[in-house]
Amino acid sequence: MLSEVTGRCDTVPMDQSSPRAIARANQIVLIKSTARRLLAEHGASGLSLREVAREMGQTSSALYRYFANRDELLTALILDAYDELGAATERAEGRVDRSAVRDRWFAAGRAIRRWAVGHPHEYALLFGSPVPGYHAPEDTVAAATRVTMVIAGIVNDACAARSLPSDPREDARVDRFLEVGNLRVTMPDVPGDVLARSIMVWAELFGFLSFELFGHYRHTVRSAPQFFDETLDAMGSFVGLAD
Repeated sequence: MLSEVTGRCDTVPMDQSSPRAIARANQIVLIKSTARRLLAEHGASGLSLREVAREMGQTSSALYRYFANRDELLTALILDAYDELGAATERAEGRVDRSAVRDRWFAAGRAIRRWAVGHPHEYALLFGSPVPGYHAPEDTVAAATRVTMVIAGIVNDACAARSLPSDPREDARVDRFLEVGNLRVTMPDVPGDVLARSIMVWAELFGFLSFELFGHYRHTVRSAPQFFDETLDAMGSFVGLAD
């Protein structure tokens, strides 16, 4: 059976309410919380099961019953971070009137920033420098797209409300530099130029946060929250989100 927590395969299904299953789940939580603390202190590249075990006062072999290697532990941390970010964004955006697409955009953007500022090391794990030797498995894709789906839903609804037609010639132009066919899965009726602007806005949103969290706005930006709102406003106009 595939474990919902680590992604490892267990040969015998376990009753999740049994004392053994509860003890296992608690130990996994402890391992991951210890790893997150070490992540904050040393970064992802220095993370290892041996170091986590030493911090917990255990032998590294004891942790191999829960995570086969460092990459599996990293994957679990990445999944948790993506799900936390996705859930925070979904909650904030979901509380806004569906017809108020610009307000939904602001709610989603601010929620993403709040999570990023509150979890800078987890943000760096997701959007910072790649961890040497680590390649994220396909398991992370669904969690990674939760925020994407929120933003795509806002743009979809904005285009539907304005009845924007899709121009085949524009789609063909944009197809030269974007995977339009793949984007159509989540944004089926969005004109090609809006698809392109949506990707630009996506990059600018996380580019702003990376600059803020990694210290590149020092001596330049006086108030990051206010500047972020100005940026959200400009990005919303650029992608065509009406008031």
